Amino acid sequence: MIVHRRAVTAVLAATTLLLTAGCSSGGGGGGGSPGGGESTSSSGAATGSSPTGRAAEETPPAKGSVKVLRTVTENLKTPWGIAPLPEGDLLVSSRDEGAIVRVDGQSGKKTELGRVSGVSAAGEGGLLGIALSPDYASDHMVYAYFTSASDNRIVRMVYDEQKDSGEQLGAPDTVFKGIPKGYIHNGGRIAFGPDGMLYAGTGESGNTGLAQDRTSLGGKILRLTPEGDPAPGNPFPDSAVYSYGHRNVQGLAWDSKQRLFASEFGQDTWDELNTIKPGDDYGWPDAEGRSDDKKFHNPIATWHTDDASPSGIAYAEGSIWMAGLKGQRLWRIPLKGTEASADPQAFLKGEYGRLRTVVSAGGDKLWLVTSNTDGRGSPKEGDDRILEIQVS
Repeated sequence: MIVHRRAVTAVLAATTLLLTAGCSSGGGGGGGSPGGGESTSSSGAATGSSPTGRAAEETPPAKGSVKVLRTVTENLKTPWGIAPLPEGDLLVSSRDEGAIVRVDGQSGKKTELGRVSGVSAAGEGGLLGIALSPDYASDHMVYAYFTSASDNRIVRMVYDEQKDSGEQLGAPDTVFKGIPKGYIHNGGRIAFGPDGMLYAGTGESGNTGLAQDRTSLGGKILRLTPEGDPAPGNPFPDSAVYSYGHRNVQGLAWDSKQRLFASEFGQDTWDELNTIKPGDDYGWPDAEGRSDDKKFHNPIATWHTDDASPSGIAYAEGSIWMAGLKGQRLWRIPLKGTEASADPQAFLKGEYGRLRTVVSAGGDKLWLVTSNTDGRGSPKEGDDRILEIQVS
């Protein structure tokens, strides 16, 4: 499964363990936080709240705002993942084309870096999430999660800007493989955490039993070293599994306290936003949405599937921002610790169609990517596009 191994230094291991403990703070597994209640907004979004033990943490206003500043670029082909470059440009993956395109952050000009060899696009599979190496300034490595002919896997490639357009990506170096693939539920979001480790959201590929099987990589959040080893401090010995019981994890983001949040597709009733505690069971397929069973970690917010079908998430201005595909809107979930402090609030409903990915652009700015050419949307002239938005 894992094809590259290097020893991780003692300093990195110690740092990782500290940060893992930080991710656990206030997470609260089981049937929800003590004293917490649930409220349901008119949109059908439900939130859990807990007033205990978090009085010192600043809470954002219950209501926020979104302002679209500009369209950065348009006419993208099945965009899925986005990775901001240090100088302000953006790398965008094309699910069906298997290509990575560089978008000039000012002019919107698109330049194809190259095609990722080995991508086998079908259904929800293809070239999905991308991320820059933590040492990108020196190693120029781009990581990608994609569906191959046999599995889902994570590779890394050298990006050489000096080469001609279309030839700037080096050959993929596989760092992790063996993630179950399917026509649906391939997961695909990857991100490097504050601890320097690589996190990956996977799906159960339509085989619901995989989510509860801790020996399977399907229906999980994985935590790896940049070389593809199980990260130090993971909850299960010699395992890449960080959390389990997921249906199809689509979004990963950390707040200002280095706590991990994840968005997840429901089946027929409830989509979820979860705060992730190492080793916890998030319930699928035995639970969809909130459960009274104490062994499952309950979501902090849920939505009817018509209102969300969540994909990427980002943290900004004290809130998680969640892109909705079928819901065609951007959700704001204000936080107090690891709980929602108020009902989720919807923005941009139907204005730009399906929304796939949202990424921090620094401060109160976000990059937002639409997904109307994925076979389930209704493309309009100019779709798909990247928007720069300002939030509060």
